[in-house]
Amino acid sequence: MLTEYELIVDSYEQARERPGDNKEQEKYYSGKRGNHTFKTQMIILPSGRDIVDVVAGLPGPKSDITLFRENRDRFASTQKFKGDLGYLGEDLIATPIKKPRNGKLTTAQKQENQEVSTRASICRTSHPFGQNISSCPRKIST
Repeated sequence: MLTEYELIVDSYEQARERPGDNKEQEKYYSGKRGNHTFKTQMIILPSGRDIVDVVAGLPGPKSDITLFRENRDRFASTQKFKGDLGYLGEDLIATPIKKPRNGKLTTAQKQENQEVSTRASICRTSHPFGQNISSCPRKIST
């Protein structure tokens, strides 16, 4: 049923308080954000109206593509996805075209990238679970 759609996948980090235990705090420290974070990944339908899957509460420093690969067995092997450059290199996910070093993208490539980024932003803005999550259970599947 879901394989007829190209699902949108996106991940984001949200701040959390610094854990007291030194080993624990190292696990949640994100150099990208400069603080301790939880990582959340959402997979939604292209319309942005329905959440298909959420993985929440993981340590922030985990990369988007690693998080996806750890959870992709929840979907059919033929399922297609769209995502941002954080998923570059994953066969199942269509990603924007990366600008070559010392090069430029064509107008058509820029337009295609704009379409991909617009759809991915739905994931963060269309749901009550979006960027303003303050606390989540570890894993949720719908």
